[in-house]
Amino acid sequence: MKKTALITALFLSFSSFTMAAEQATQVQTAPASTVTATNKTSYIRINTRPEILGLWGMEIPNNKKCTEFYNFRGQNEVVVNSGKEWSIGLFDYQPSPDNTLEKPPVLIMQIKYENNEIDCSGQKQDQSGEVSQYFVKWINKNQINFCASDKGDQCFATLNRVLP
Repeated sequence: MKKTALITALFLSFSSFTMAAEQATQVQTAPASTVTATNKTSYIRINTRPEILGLWGMEIPNNKKCTEFYNFRGQNEVVVNSGKEWSIGLFDYQPSPDNTLEKPPVLIMQIKYENNEIDCSGQKQDQSGEVSQYFVKWINKNQINFCASDKGDQCFATLNRVLP
């Protein structure tokens, strides 16, 4: 009788060990969708933004008392203030595809509205609807030049970062 009880106890222990091993195997071999459905998944969102975003100021050579401001904002909006003139438009900043000096970044701006007042240069000119393209030459993270050619020469404007 003792032998029967001992054999039964060993059999039950062994069968529960085997059953646990089978369940562990089943969990390991379960389809990935079943396993991940029970786990909580966390996502990290990375938002990149163009390096040109922020407020930039350009001193006018003929009028040291007046600074022309370019505010490149989110959703590709740009606000330009020059003297009494205010302009609102859209911009598209296309960074250098290979991060070399061979192909500089390109900035395209389209003015949608302006108040047609006198700007820092003393001119009053309606620029609504105008589209401009500039090649951006980065001097450092706080200073850029607008250039007419992709060679980085023929630069006509220097902008200094005012706010990030």
